[in-house]
Amino acid sequence: MARDRDEHDRFTRPSKHGSRPRSKQRPEHADAVAAMVTGVDRGRYTLVVDDGGPDEREILAMKARELGRTRTVVGDRVDVVGDTSGDDGSLARIVRVQERTSVLRRTADDTDPYERIVVANADQLVVVTALAQPEPRTGMIDRCVVAAYDAGMDVLLCLTKADLASPDELRDLYEPLGVEVVVTRRDDPASAEEVRRHLQDRTSVLVGHSGVGKSTLINALVPDARRATGVVNDVTGRGRHTSTSAVALRLPRSPGGHEHAGWVVDTPGVRSFGLAHVETDRLLHAFEDLDEAAQECPRGCTHAADAPDCALDDWVAAAADDETRATRTVRLVSFRRLLGSRTATV
Repeated sequence: MARDRDEHDRFTRPSKHGSRPRSKQRPEHADAVAAMVTGVDRGRYTLVVDDGGPDEREILAMKARELGRTRTVVGDRVDVVGDTSGDDGSLARIVRVQERTSVLRRTADDTDPYERIVVANADQLVVVTALAQPEPRTGMIDRCVVAAYDAGMDVLLCLTKADLASPDELRDLYEPLGVEVVVTRRDDPASAEEVRRHLQDRTSVLVGHSGVGKSTLINALVPDARRATGVVNDVTGRGRHTSTSAVALRLPRSPGGHEHAGWVVDTPGVRSFGLAHVETDRLLHAFEDLDEAAQECPRGCTHAADAPDCALDDWVAAAADDETRATRTVRLVSFRRLLGSRTATV
């Protein structure tokens, strides 16, 4: 029987068994606007709305609670609600992370199960390496190439300080892998324009050891960036970390008048690039000719140089002429070097 309610009923706590269960439905946020993450700093996200459009503006946002532990990184395309005006003191909310076209990952080392996302939705990885001061470390370059191919990205090897040493040896090592190579000189500021040509209309992420000239290159490409530059330690041969966080910078339009000039993502200098997340088969897919030949390999083949009955060796031997055989040999040796880099110390 229903009873009359009195003034004390409002202080009565509802039974946890009788209360209405919390809804798992989430709002659709039909009014959300799309944006790109260009910077992350202590839980605050710098975004660009209407990238390249008439209403392009920079806004500040935080991540909505409903996203939970979903990682949001530089390069992500997100949907935001709230105050998206970009006015001083305004703050929007990120309510969705859109599907990524690529994800560049690394681990701290080859036994670390935790993957760190370097950047999302990039088209190209630019590995910046000095030809001297500090000396190039091919093991590190190999690992970056592996991570990029695993992510489905193109690779550009940018060799700096060509006024101090020849780039020919590194060209011979990486061009057989389909890696494009571009060279810059400290005594020729115009050489950065050749790099710009490779970055035009793309989203490119720059990775390299500290001291290789990455920040100097960024400042040449994006004069307003003002990225801090450092020097190489004469004793250790290593550079000081000058970039402290990843940030996406708009590449200024070239004199040719490209409508969309592209983005460059500068990252902190790295001293290791773990590949615990990379599987051999995924790496092999980046090389169509080798991948096709490997279909004839016995089950469980490692494709290494000592692998018994590896069909990749037969593929080299079956070349129609000496020139083709020599090209295939270089290609296979290069691929196996990348395989070895997954477990080698750099």
